[in-house]
Amino acid sequence: MTTFLEARAFLLEHRTDYEAAVKGFRWPDPVPFNWALDWFDELAKHADAKDRPALWIVDTAQDKQTKLSFAVLSKRSNQVANFLRAQGLQRGDHLLLLLGNVVPLWETMLAAMKLGVVVIPATTLLTADELRDRLDRGKAKAVVAAQDQVAKFASLGAENVVRIVVGATTDGWLSYDDAATAAESFEADAPTNADDPMLLYFTSGTTAKPKLVRHSQRSYPVGHLSTMYWIGLKPGDVHLNISSPGWAKHAWSCFFAPWNAGATVFVVNQPRFDAKGLLATIGSCGVTTLCAPPTVWRLFIQENLASFKVALREVCGAGEPLNPEVIDQVRAAWGLTIRDGYGQTETTALAGNSPGQKIKIGSMGLPLPGYRVQISDADGNPAKEGEVTLLLGNERPAGLMQGYQGEDGKLSGAEGELYRSGDVVFEDEEGYLTFVGRSDDVFKSSDYRISPFELESVLLEHEFVAEAAVVPSPDPIRLAIPKAFVLLTSGAERSPETALSIFKHLHARLAPFKRIRRLEIVTELPKTISGKIRRVQLRRLERDDDRDDPLRGREFREEDFPELPKTRSET
Repeated sequence: MTTFLEARAFLLEHRTDYEAAVKGFRWPDPVPFNWALDWFDELAKHADAKDRPALWIVDTAQDKQTKLSFAVLSKRSNQVANFLRAQGLQRGDHLLLLLGNVVPLWETMLAAMKLGVVVIPATTLLTADELRDRLDRGKAKAVVAAQDQVAKFASLGAENVVRIVVGATTDGWLSYDDAATAAESFEADAPTNADDPMLLYFTSGTTAKPKLVRHSQRSYPVGHLSTMYWIGLKPGDVHLNISSPGWAKHAWSCFFAPWNAGATVFVVNQPRFDAKGLLATIGSCGVTTLCAPPTVWRLFIQENLASFKVALREVCGAGEPLNPEVIDQVRAAWGLTIRDGYGQTETTALAGNSPGQKIKIGSMGLPLPGYRVQISDADGNPAKEGEVTLLLGNERPAGLMQGYQGEDGKLSGAEGELYRSGDVVFEDEEGYLTFVGRSDDVFKSSDYRISPFELESVLLEHEFVAEAAVVPSPDPIRLAIPKAFVLLTSGAERSPETALSIFKHLHARLAPFKRIRRLEIVTELPKTISGKIRRVQLRRLERDDDRDDPLRGREFREEDFPELPKTRSET
């Protein structure tokens, strides 16, 4: 029998020894376990941890810092759990959590786990209609929301939902501040089983309503031992993860992974993203581990990184694969290599470049301890290029979701012998995985398979390109040709000269069959609420030849520029 403590200790011991970690790691047995009560509260009692900051929030606009120890958060989450129980919430009920990076978010998450209440994390950017969907399909019995979210509920008919506001008191809403008067000790009403539901995520859908991803009291708390290992966290670290509340990556690295390690969750709230200010804070506050999406890393390298003195030991990227030039610039400035990792809302970190292993630039690394990964073709057979597939059965990883929850409450998508991720990768001879694209984004041109990400990576190397999305544009000869929708950097002009410069850049770096034949320079790219570009919307624009859509920009074609060299097949 393997316990949580044994599994955690093993990974910390073999933090830089990948082969030993993969060979010897075993997921904890699926026994009754409440992470908030049995791990977090116990950690808060340990002499070497109880007074250590568990949560450290820096608010730059107010020039204010908040630090809460493990012991204080343990006590305050007990009070919130008792307060929620007094409002009628009980095991299995659903709670919609609609907060930014404020202390009540962490208190409520811990409190809900202690109660056995299922949390529906949501971003504060949701519209009223999207909130209605969360309330209805999520079957929320309660909501904890920031004061600036209250107005959205006026037309939702949510009178039967227990409504709790963080901030100024509001008619029809209970005040979160009242939780401070509740008892400081908490007793669970029953044991927490490993398969009791704990989280219900609405994925950022691109073609239809978001799916409901259900995680258990085991899958995310215990499953994020793999994320702790990938990041390289240790007890006492100060960990900054740049991610918005409401999305799975926030739970990954602003909650479970650092607290699994006994590290401090460090958060910086800025009115508007300021790379220079954030870098200064990272240095002055002694942040030791940092995880940020590629967009943030691209903004970081526009600053003089070498001028910022930092205490960083580990730096990671996640969300989308990183471009090599970003990695090179960070390494030149700080002597640190950004280590890419990979996972989904449906999983914890399942592949990554972990500390101590050989890093291949452009690769998202190797399968992490506890995950058996197979690369599968369309028929489910092993292949060198194909879909990331998890082996289930007796080898089911603890970090995999319970399934997609349907309208009837039934689960699907993670049963049987295999879990198919929908993500296409290439596996090299050493087992390293390189992202190719989503299975529904890869397209063919003249019978060649085209990866949008590969072409977008080359586009982003151009000094005038801030963001890019590549989609197939219908072509009578080649079936489709690659077309790029491009957002320029500040100051760059949407001119033929700029387009020619980009085309020349592409000609110098891409084989003819991959070459982008059309550019459309736009002022906006459509995105999901979590910030991912909606290629599906751009594909539809091209397919329907809709020239009146407001997303349209100024289009340039290769043939508009006779000075571009022609290959033999094009002449």
